[in-house]
Amino acid sequence: MVPLLDVNAQNLPLEAELKAAFERVLKSGQFIMGPDVDALESEIARMIDGKHAIGLSSGTDAILLALMALEIKAGDEVLCPSYTFFATAGCIARVGAIPIFVDADPITFTINIADARRKVTARSKAIIPVHLFGQSCDMDAVMEFARAHGLMVIEDAAQALGARYKGRSAGTMGTLGTYSFFPSKNLGALGDGGMIVSNDDALAERARLLRNHGAKPKYYHKHIGGNFRLDSLQAAFLRVKLPHFSAYTNRRKANAAFYTERLSKLPSVVLAGDYQQNDRSARLVLPAEMPGCDHIWNQYTLRIPGQGRRDALRTRLTEAGIGTEIYYPIPLHRQECFAYCASQNGEDSCPIATELASQSLSIPIYPELTTTQLNTVTDGIRNALK
Repeated sequence: MVPLLDVNAQNLPLEAELKAAFERVLKSGQFIMGPDVDALESEIARMIDGKHAIGLSSGTDAILLALMALEIKAGDEVLCPSYTFFATAGCIARVGAIPIFVDADPITFTINIADARRKVTARSKAIIPVHLFGQSCDMDAVMEFARAHGLMVIEDAAQALGARYKGRSAGTMGTLGTYSFFPSKNLGALGDGGMIVSNDDALAERARLLRNHGAKPKYYHKHIGGNFRLDSLQAAFLRVKLPHFSAYTNRRKANAAFYTERLSKLPSVVLAGDYQQNDRSARLVLPAEMPGCDHIWNQYTLRIPGQGRRDALRTRLTEAGIGTEIYYPIPLHRQECFAYCASQNGEDSCPIATELASQSLSIPIYPELTTTQLNTVTDGIRNALK
């Protein structure tokens, strides 16, 4: 058996340290915010070469808080990818703004700036590029586009803590950046957690106020904020795991290299950068690290072109005991809850995102995979493609 993810394989070897962290927080009696949160914020800021890091209750709340900090309001338009997790667009809607769905790049699955240029309007206030699956967007193109149209940039780096673009950390190039510490992430908590990062002193101070009901000092409210605080316990757990983060990432990179080396030798298998749309001869398209990017491989996501072939491959792998996941089966512009955006986002407004949703399949990539398990996955794919 090869599960899609095995959090115990990572957490249980740290059991003694995690229990010690729990006991330290328990005996401190300080369970909300506190010294572990402060220390984690400083440690993450140093790691990403950022100025401010602000611990939050989840990656979703980080996006929501970023929108609130930038005063995005009802009637504003915010450009975001259609091919991504729901939270990106859901948070836009929660502040009353309108998500404008942008198509995907067929190679990286990230936001397609050429499509964004077609959809920006005078009502557009911000853009949220998502660094999907552990690889940065083309941030030169994003920032050039944002400057040309006077847009603020919120980098959704939920899946990309530690990823870099031309030497800069994902999350630090835009107006604000957000991270998630959901257990499946490369740095995963034992529950929910998130972070917002900024190099702007004033924005960072506003975000700190908003995460605690907009109050400073206590009971004196400058803004209408929310309860977005990070628990001390999760911060303490994350601090136990943070010294291992580089090793975890290197193992993910090695696993990705193993897959690419083995699978690229199979007939009719191509790298994403070499794939031509509607190429009927390609049976499997492998993900690729783009020039200038340092991919951290939160996911290793295949494309399987051809009607019904992705689902058939998934069935075969499931029968072989290999875990897989479809990220994401319905693009956001086709989600029922966003039907009210139809005047801005037509059903067929993001054709590449729709195609990716029908073709993508992620396979196990977590750091603790053994060589035997990696071989099981590649053998399973090879057998399924026969």
